[in-house]
Amino acid sequence: MRPALESPPAEDPAPPLWERAAAMFVVIMLTGAFVGPVFAPTQAETPILRLIWLPVYAIIIALVALRADRVARAWPALLMVLALVLHAYASKYWSIDAETTARRVLAMGMASVFAVYLGVVFRGVHLPRLLMGMGLILGVGSLVFVFAFPAIGVHHGDNDGLWRGLWYEKNQMGGIMVAGAAASAACLASEQTRHRWLPFIALLVTTLLVLATQSKTSLLCLLLAVGLIAGLWAMRRGGAAFSVVAIWVGVVLIATGTYVFITEPAVVLKALGKDPSLTGRTDIWVSLMHKVSVHPWTGYGYQAFWGRESVPAMFVRAETGWPVPSAHNGWIDLLVQLGWPGAVAVGIVVAVGFFGSVSRVATDGPKEGWWALGYFLAFLLLSLSESVLLSHANLPWVLMLAIVARATAFAPDTSRVPLAPAARGAYQQRPRIAAHSAHARQRAVPVR
Repeated sequence: MRPALESPPAEDPAPPLWERAAAMFVVIMLTGAFVGPVFAPTQAETPILRLIWLPVYAIIIALVALRADRVARAWPALLMVLALVLHAYASKYWSIDAETTARRVLAMGMASVFAVYLGVVFRGVHLPRLLMGMGLILGVGSLVFVFAFPAIGVHHGDNDGLWRGLWYEKNQMGGIMVAGAAASAACLASEQTRHRWLPFIALLVTTLLVLATQSKTSLLCLLLAVGLIAGLWAMRRGGAAFSVVAIWVGVVLIATGTYVFITEPAVVLKALGKDPSLTGRTDIWVSLMHKVSVHPWTGYGYQAFWGRESVPAMFVRAETGWPVPSAHNGWIDLLVQLGWPGAVAVGIVVAVGFFGSVSRVATDGPKEGWWALGYFLAFLLLSLSESVLLSHANLPWVLMLAIVARATAFAPDTSRVPLAPAARGAYQQRPRIAAHSAHARQRAVPVR
C-alpha cells in the first residue's frame, strides 16, 4: 500500500482548451451520432454527408500539422497505418466497387492519422477525460432524443421500444457508451483525478444507456472494461497479498468460463439471453466464409462487399433470408474485404497494441486509470460481434489505434538538447565559482 503522505504524481500537461474542443468535435463526429439519423435516415450516402466531413478533415490536418513533432515520434504506429492504408487502396484494382473503395480509403486514412494524434498528444489521463466528456455529452443528448424526439431516439418495428439515442440502432449507442463508461471509470481510478463527481455522473449516465439498449454484447464489454479497471485499482490499493489472490481468482474464473463456453456454448448463450445461432449471425458467417473461399487472398475490395448493388452480398442476403447490412464480426468482414493478408495485417497491429498496453500497466496505468488495457479488451470482444476493424469512420477503431500509438511512441531525447547561450555561459562559470569559493574557505580557516 502506498504511504498516506505520498504526493500525487506530476500530471502530464493538458492541451489548450481550444485544441481539446477541436479534438472533441472530431471524436463526436467519428461516433456517427446525430448527423446520420437526421440527414440520412435511410442510411444511404448523400452528397450532404460528404460535404459535412470536409471541415472535419480540415480540422484533422490542422491538428496533426500543429503537433507534427509529437506525431512523428509515433513513427512505428504511422508506418503500420501507412501499410494498412496502402493495402486498402491497392484493393481498388480488384474491388467490385472501386469508387466506394477509393473514397472510403481516404476517410479511413484521415481517421487513422487522427488516432495517432490522439494517442501521442492526449497523454496520461487527458484522453480518458476527453472520452468521458464525449460520453456525457452524447449520453445527455441521447436522453433528450429518447424523451423529446422518440421518433429518432427509440426503435420502431424491429427492436421496438428499445433506446437508440442519437444513432441508427441500439448497438451503435451501446458501443459508444461503453467507451464513455470505460473512460469515466478510468478517470475515477486515476491518481491524477481530484474532483470525482463529474466522472461518477458520466459513469452513471453511460451505464444507464448501455442497459437501455438491452445489448448483451455491450453489457459484456462494459463489465469487462469497467471490471478490469476497478480490479487493477483495487490491486494497487490492496497491496501485494491482495494482488496475488486477485490474480489467482481472475485466472481461475477466466479458465473456467473459457472451458464452459468451449464445451457447452449453447448453455452459456441461453444464460445470456441469446439463441445458439446468435440471432442468425452464425448463418451469416457460414455464408460469408463460402464467399471468402472464392477470393481468399484478395477479398472483394475495401468496404465494397456490402453495397446495395453488390452481387455477392445479394447471394448472402438470399441465403440467410434477411437484408444483412454487415458481417456482424469484424474479422470475417476483413476477410471478405481484403482476404487473409488484410486480416493478418490488422491482427499484427492489434497484437502490438495489446502487448504494448500490458507492458505499460505498471508504469503509465495508474496515471490514466488503466484505461488503455480496459478499453482494449472491450474492443477485442466487440470486434467478435460488430464490424469495427479497419473502419473508415468509426470511433472504436480510432481508439484502438490511439492505444497502439501511445504504446509505440518514442519519448523525446532530452539528453541531446543543446544549451541556450546564457545557460552555456553559466555552466562554464561554475567551475571557477566553485574554485573561488573553496579558496575563500581555505583562507578563512584560522591557523592553530
